[in-house]
Amino acid sequence: MNTVPLHSSAALRDLSAQDFLAFGLAQMAYVRPIKVEGQAAWALHAADGTVLTIQNQALLVEALARQNDLEPVSLH
Repeated sequence: MNTVPLHSSAALRDLSAQDFLAFGLAQMAYVRPIKVEGQAAWALHAADGTVLTIQNQALLVEALARQNDLEPVSLH
């Protein structure tokens, strides 16, 4: 079987548009400030928009993301 490692530039060039859109999504999570009952809070969302958790501290949300092998990306 002749496969090209995913990290090679040839493999990246051969990704379909749909695959390119999904590339890396399993490893990313979005952190954004929100209001809950008038109080400041922080939401952690999966790349598809699913809410994973809501906490009152941004650092806690980022730590939870990293503990679950996700790379937090800030949205403001």
